[in-house]
Amino acid sequence: MTSFDWQFPYPSQRMPVLARNAVATSQPLAAQAGLAMLLKGGNAVDAALAAAITLTVVEPTSNGIGSDAFAILWDGTQLHGLNASGRSPAAWEPRRFADRRQMPTTGWDAVTVPGAVSAWVMLSQRFGKLPFADLFAFAIRYAADGYMVSPTIARLWSNQVPHLRDVPGFAEHFLPRGRAPQAGEKFVAPAHARTLARIAETNGEAFYRGDLAEKMVAHSRQHGGVLAFDDLAAHAAEWVEPLAHDYRGYTLHEIPPNGQGIAAQMALGILEEFDLSAFSVDSADSLHLQMEAMKLAFADIYAYVSDPATMPVQCAALLDKQYLRSRARLIDMNKAQNPGHGVPGPGGTVYLTAADASGMMVSYIQSNFHGFGSGVVVDGISMQDRGSGFVLQPRHPNEVGPRKRPFHTIIPAFITQNGQPVMSFGVMGGSMQAQGHTQVMTRFVDYRQNPQAASDAPRWRLLQGLDVDIEQGMPADVMNELTRRGHNLRPADRWATTFGRAQLICRMEDGYLAASERRTDGQAVGF
Repeated sequence: MTSFDWQFPYPSQRMPVLARNAVATSQPLAAQAGLAMLLKGGNAVDAALAAAITLTVVEPTSNGIGSDAFAILWDGTQLHGLNASGRSPAAWEPRRFADRRQMPTTGWDAVTVPGAVSAWVMLSQRFGKLPFADLFAFAIRYAADGYMVSPTIARLWSNQVPHLRDVPGFAEHFLPRGRAPQAGEKFVAPAHARTLARIAETNGEAFYRGDLAEKMVAHSRQHGGVLAFDDLAAHAAEWVEPLAHDYRGYTLHEIPPNGQGIAAQMALGILEEFDLSAFSVDSADSLHLQMEAMKLAFADIYAYVSDPATMPVQCAALLDKQYLRSRARLIDMNKAQNPGHGVPGPGGTVYLTAADASGMMVSYIQSNFHGFGSGVVVDGISMQDRGSGFVLQPRHPNEVGPRKRPFHTIIPAFITQNGQPVMSFGVMGGSMQAQGHTQVMTRFVDYRQNPQAASDAPRWRLLQGLDVDIEQGMPADVMNELTRRGHNLRPADRWATTFGRAQLICRMEDGYLAASERRTDGQAVGF
């Protein structure tokens, strides 16, 4: 049984759920849709997929049918990884973007092939118990009959309207009254319901090789995009072996690049060179070390991580203990720094988790990237803007190019110990995700905090250079000391979207502890 303390030292209105079957998501209706699949006789995969599909309806500010997705799954015996991120259109030669200073974030030139639907199909076919169509029942009902918008979602919705109002399809689908819905107001999405029904009845074929694919291609052409039918038809999610990296007796597993999960593993590898537990949990020394280690990891991944086919270094080289030890020696305990990358040797997202009494555990993440994504909506399909993850720097590993996967921020995580499952978790939110994984790991492993406390604790988030967003709740003397060391702290309140939103399920001797953090409308449920 995992050993941690049962103290809850941080302001929160949440307590963990203890049960033999559990689901934790960022929106209560989605959590309950997953729970319903477990009560129906389904397993953790069925629960996770029902929750994910429902989230496209009830949390459209972060994901949609046109999202990408990743998953790590413990089947009761071993871990499996799934990369369901899409590739760029074949016509995306660098010269297409030659007149731009950076990749667009809205419109069709921000859209790569959406992968989430392929994740639903592959996970269901290989590991699910229930019929695929059953997983859509709650989502279709909420889309067709409507649901009352929850408070955090209403706030995020309203914030994005000025930026996306004029993108083709956005206002028609998401602004039925000419404005964003308010908290408690009913929202109905009939086109979304019809599209989900087509995906359900065709096992996803309509989306990649049928009438839905044809509609997306036609819309793209109409509005200056170059997404082709062949781009969609060629898409395939891939089973991958998760990257494993040991940290003080535990192993953190992440999906390998094109995602940023390796950054959390690198930061922890650097931190392993220090006795972090010798410093108190929220002390300036502990936070300074974590921030500096994270900077070093980010400097490397932004230089090297891309589609694996174009990475100039291997993951093993970035995670090499000797290399990480050399990076750790660059940390100055008395001074914040803005490091460059090293030279290793050769070698708006939704997160949810579900677990069942058989021992199956699923760590799953699905995202449109920047909130609603590109703003493009086709028959209820809200398209991601993952193309904005590319760079325009010539010869950079992550330079935009045809049929290529971009650098991805979304990352599910999984912890094992001695080959056995300990916790599935994630911290959604752009570049916060690798930082959030690192912060949860240090609190859980170094400071033995329980998952609810580890997720409720105040967080920090690195920005550019020495700038750091820091959450309300950090002691004043700690912030003063960090400032003295050169960190440019930017205080933010608890409602800021900066600090991510965690969901966690931890394996116990007789069941699970499920936690949903305080920064969102989420819920942990179980029985």
